[in-house]
Amino acid sequence: MARNEWINGYLEAILDVGSGMSKLRATDHQGGGGNSSEDKSSNKIKSNLGKRFDDKLRFEKVEGKEKDDKLFSPTKYFVEEVVNSFDESDLHRTWIKVIATRNTRERSNRLENMCWRIWHLARKKKQIAWDDAQKLAKRRLEREKGRDDAAEDLSELSEGEKEKGDATLAEPPQPEKFPRINSDMQMWSDENKSKHLYIVLISMHGLVRGENMELGRDSDTGGQVKYVVELARALADMKGVHRVDLLTRQIATPEVDSSYGEPIEMLSCPSDGFGSCGAYIIRIPCGPRDKYIPKESLWPYIPEFVDGALSHIVNMARALGEQVDGGKPMWPYVIHGHYADAGEVAARLSGALNVPMVLTGHSLGRNKFEQLLKQGRLSREDINSTYKIMRRIEGEEWGLDAAEMVVTSTRQEIEEQWGLYDGFDIKLERKLRVRRRRGVSCLGRYMPRMVVIPPGMDFSYVTTQDSLESDADLKSLISTDRNQNKRPIPPIWSEIMRFFTNPHKPMILALSRPDPKKNVTTLLKAFGECEPLRELANLALILGNRDDIEEMPNSSSAVLTTVLKLVDKYDLYGQVAYPKHHKQSDVPEIYRLAAKTKGVFINPALVEPFGLTLIEASAYGLPTVATKNGGPVDILKALNNGLLVDPHDQQGIADALLKLVAEKNLWIECRKNGLKNIHKFSWPEHCRQYLSHLEHCRNRHPTTRLQIMPSAEEPMSESLRDVEDLSLKFSIDGEFKSNGELDAATRQKDLIETLTRMATSNGKSSPSYCPGRRQGLYIIATDCYNSNGVCIETLPLIIKNVMKAAGSKSGQTGFVLLTGLSFHETREVLTKSQINLEDFDALVCSSGSELYCPWRDLVVDGDYQGHIEYRWPGENVRSMVMRLAKVDDEVQDDVVEYMSVCSSRCYSYNITPGAKTRRIDDLRQRLRMRGFRCNLVYTHVASRLNVIPLFASRAHALRYLSVRWGIDLSKMVVFVGEKGDTDYEELLVGLHKTVILKGSVECTSEQLLRSKDSFKKEDLVPQDSPSTAFAEGHEVHDISAALETLGIM
Repeated sequence: MARNEWINGYLEAILDVGSGMSKLRATDHQGGGGNSSEDKSSNKIKSNLGKRFDDKLRFEKVEGKEKDDKLFSPTKYFVEEVVNSFDESDLHRTWIKVIATRNTRERSNRLENMCWRIWHLARKKKQIAWDDAQKLAKRRLEREKGRDDAAEDLSELSEGEKEKGDATLAEPPQPEKFPRINSDMQMWSDENKSKHLYIVLISMHGLVRGENMELGRDSDTGGQVKYVVELARALADMKGVHRVDLLTRQIATPEVDSSYGEPIEMLSCPSDGFGSCGAYIIRIPCGPRDKYIPKESLWPYIPEFVDGALSHIVNMARALGEQVDGGKPMWPYVIHGHYADAGEVAARLSGALNVPMVLTGHSLGRNKFEQLLKQGRLSREDINSTYKIMRRIEGEEWGLDAAEMVVTSTRQEIEEQWGLYDGFDIKLERKLRVRRRRGVSCLGRYMPRMVVIPPGMDFSYVTTQDSLESDADLKSLISTDRNQNKRPIPPIWSEIMRFFTNPHKPMILALSRPDPKKNVTTLLKAFGECEPLRELANLALILGNRDDIEEMPNSSSAVLTTVLKLVDKYDLYGQVAYPKHHKQSDVPEIYRLAAKTKGVFINPALVEPFGLTLIEASAYGLPTVATKNGGPVDILKALNNGLLVDPHDQQGIADALLKLVAEKNLWIECRKNGLKNIHKFSWPEHCRQYLSHLEHCRNRHPTTRLQIMPSAEEPMSESLRDVEDLSLKFSIDGEFKSNGELDAATRQKDLIETLTRMATSNGKSSPSYCPGRRQGLYIIATDCYNSNGVCIETLPLIIKNVMKAAGSKSGQTGFVLLTGLSFHETREVLTKSQINLEDFDALVCSSGSELYCPWRDLVVDGDYQGHIEYRWPGENVRSMVMRLAKVDDEVQDDVVEYMSVCSSRCYSYNITPGAKTRRIDDLRQRLRMRGFRCNLVYTHVASRLNVIPLFASRAHALRYLSVRWGIDLSKMVVFVGEKGDTDYEELLVGLHKTVILKGSVECTSEQLLRSKDSFKKEDLVPQDSPSTAFAEGHEVHDISAALETLGIM
């Protein structure tokens, strides 16, 4: 019954809190009677108890909170203790006891009611945990089914494929060992120095600058910031790399230093370089200009960042081309996104420019999501709202869709973290890789390549004096001879050594955040309970910076409080150091101090994704002890300078530390091994591997050529003279032929000749518009259907009114139509309404999969077709969509192919009215699991499904036209309704202006966009955007008024 006594104690404590609140209310509200106050207190307690028991973790904004927001709630604390610490049977017994001892006192009645409600919360918690477990199990089952489908399709070879396969037998399966990825890869060498590569890195969130990095200022400014800055510098120093741009968000607010508002910051410039070479931080404005935004709140502003980055890259490519390549634009060799947000940015830029994209996850959302669910403190809905976790996971999936290569730090990251994603399956990836090597078709399936490249380290600060014998500084610090000449001692040494009674002892060093996952308390227990270790060594715990523990976040303050209690429990005063402050520049000196005392570095984290501190410590000659969970396994295997331990094994940790400290020969051997092998983690080695993998993966990337049209300032004849030099090349050199079409050079020559004929023709009058002459574009994207999915007359009426609203600017402003209709349907609607097709500069049909330029001809734009076809599975996905789109047990003919509107880049399917079909996110997930990368759009009031290439969309078509025609995206105005197809939200975001025409669109397809467990619209579309205006209707005066609001008319 002891457990029930604890419950009774907690319940009584809750009632005492309520009594205190009642008295407080009685004091604050003069004239209020005691009974009224008591009733209010009781109601508040019941309200608190009725609130979700696990609703305690809320995201702490970077901008300062009022102290009142951090007030501790005893009621919440005791309710959580009861719910999380006791099972239903204990709660039920307490309830029975309360009923049996019931009396007329109000306190007993409240106790009975409260006991029942908490019991109900415990049962509800159990049900939520069960539901979440079922959802995870269902998803794993669907992944297995998707893998089996793909394996079954790939197991059957044609006769020709069998002949190719006979020469090379398939490799035997190696379930426990991840296979080598690049057997035929050539390492990057100085022979590549003649190249002039332009590399773009993206790290969107946090405070990024080259000097005096504020690491640890908030959760967004940590190791990733340091990593990307050092990577940019190191790549710029490599032979063959001309320029590296690190793109991040521009922050101009008094909350942070003004340096974060500077548009450009130089990181390095080689002495033998020329032009704009070197490494630079480029800050792109997006979102509110006067606010620092944490990464969880950045998602709605990603399209704006993409548009700004696209503009910078296009301008830089032109400038570099003038300096290096005789005027031809020098497009990025690769675009590399870091973390989920930048990964999505890189994916969309890769689609707009058709250059290879690389992704580094750093930490992964799906892994975090499953860990939080297992903890049971937050429900699925709370996790999603707090961390925007589903939006983050979709960003990571987008990155996998587009990435040529994913850079990881360890094999564990590949197998146990990326393996959780729909877009990557290690077995399917290996099967596809084997088929490619054998020259066998992959049937439209694709999996990104995973490569292990450990992060680099800058060892320039490690001097030759950091040797075993150079302990003069230490002797001068602890010597009692005041007459000897003492050398300057680093202040951090004095700060640490003041804790020790005997500073001569070897120092065991742990350096991490005060985070429960870092497992520092287990280390302290191991040290405190091992008498030989305490006699032999001191322990230094460098746990971030603090002024007042009580003002720190709950998790950090809990760890530090436990540390202080354990020091007192084991009487470790004089043996454990825990300084309050240290600077980033002090870290090398801390490692030096530990090495001079012949100490050991330990990382006892429960799970360590990589373990950068292990490499740092090894660079100073420190032997290491590390967790066996995660990246340290690979690090210690490479360095051979320490021991692995189970982080839960307290005795094992103590034994490993004692072994390394006590056995001097082992200590010396580990030190020598670490110093000898540390070059494997240097930045030059990292960059060599990185560029070698890039060179290898780019060999499979398609080549597409597009033309930059003449600029508005040049006469036509002058422009045509340089069309060939200005050709916009979006990938590696080489010819590309597809579906029997002309290669790029021939197509370019034909285009030049056609434009010349159009400019010099004395016969029929040619269209007055030539690409590059417009100063802006009005884009109409208001597909209007009735409830049966039939296009109604509202669309042509809107088109006419928008053209009228343009007024005198109609010569400077072009018109583009974005629609889910096929080209033939579009032409029929426009012709019926007596609208000339030639009035449009472009028609983007079939949800963005086809582009037509009526001023030139009525033939689909071949360059755009080639631009979007990357990873298009074509015929291989045709029948799969019909099978997967239907919800289980639905009628066979609910989803049928609509042959008359299908094209080579768009497969359309009719949906029977009333049929149950899968939502876009669900269907995309199932296709990803099978290795298919497609874009999916429900249109015609969800009566039609368009399956189009990954990089095809109406929003993508705008970026394509912006680059090709040289029209800035901010000069475009998109007209939409209040709802639309499932791609509607993409048209609301970005640098372009948006006019929402109220009442113009009556029916929508958006009900099939996302499931209730997915992210919300506000995670994609910013609220109250200054670039958006509402028109009260779709008449000319309504449209003109909205344009005036945007400052356009």
